Amino acid sequence: MTFSRMIACAVSLAVLAGTGAGAQARDLTVVGFGGTVQDAYRKAYWDPYAALKGIKYVEDTTNGGLAKQKAMIETGNVTWDVMQMEADEVAIACDEGLLADVDWTTLSSYKDSEPSMFTPCGVGAIVWSEVLTYDADKIKEGPQSWADFWNVEKWPGKRGLRKTAKLTLELALMADGVAPADVYTVLATPEGQDRAFAKLDEIKPHIQWWESGAQPLEWLAAGSVAMTAAFNGRITTAQGEGRNFPVVWNEQLFAIDYWAIMANSPNHDQAVDLVDYMNSTGPQKLFAETIPYGIANKEAMAQLDPAVLAILPSAPENQKRALSLDTRFWIDHGQELSERFSNWVAR
Repeated sequence: MTFSRMIACAVSLAVLAGTGAGAQARDLTVVGFGGTVQDAYRKAYWDPYAALKGIKYVEDTTNGGLAKQKAMIETGNVTWDVMQMEADEVAIACDEGLLADVDWTTLSSYKDSEPSMFTPCGVGAIVWSEVLTYDADKIKEGPQSWADFWNVEKWPGKRGLRKTAKLTLELALMADGVAPADVYTVLATPEGQDRAFAKLDEIKPHIQWWESGAQPLEWLAAGSVAMTAAFNGRITTAQGEGRNFPVVWNEQLFAIDYWAIMANSPNHDQAVDLVDYMNSTGPQKLFAETIPYGIANKEAMAQLDPAVLAILPSAPENQKRALSLDTRFWIDHGQELSERFSNWVAR
């Protein structure tokens, strides 16, 4: 082999080695919905895990949707590893091959966890709740139901609602007298859908739409809204900052968000290991003590102080007259109702 040929081969090998190293060198990337819950993830999970493993990690945030995951798979440039996702989006993304299908029974934490918190492509991350809240310093005898929320004569002022069909149409039906257990049966019918939109018509001029979890509590603190739907963890954080914002658990709408792993992640094994760590007893207990969202690990739940357990959406007392978000309903009806909702908001 000539000297020049040897140099060319050496350069080629170096380029290939560099390319391989680059593919392996990307830091583990974790993705959440931002705000106080992401702060809790960082404290209870991500920083301790990185310290334990001696690695660095990168954070990103998402507002939901599957567009970014689809683009990553289509271009072959997967830049996310572990993501927080809503239940219906996990199911859809799993069916479309966007997520890794993992045998979660191989996790060391599986034996200590509630089996219902596992799906083919996801592990239950949090049980969260949308509830009613108001400023008790301004309203002494406050609303205790979604029917009260609709009563603008007794409690004048703007109402904060999430700008999505999901988590809003359910509230409208409960405000119209539908029992939580019957909401999705009614909402699955054309008559029930008309009923929900008609109920929203009653307070449309009074609605202030929010799109991020921080907005409704900021508006409530500023007096821009008289009362609002909000996520329970955000309300507890505001309480810790001195705000007198009660959590009205009656007719809470609760759901599970999941941890999912991107298909074709170059950090697949590390991502599975992180999920296992996040699902283990010690980190789960610390997470629930940091922010009041329900957790998957039964051992961690059993170790919680009763005062902490009492402010979780999954606490037995808080489950009375509660509504569980129906993932299958929104997979089946989400597109049509979202389009109708968007058109209704724009009118």
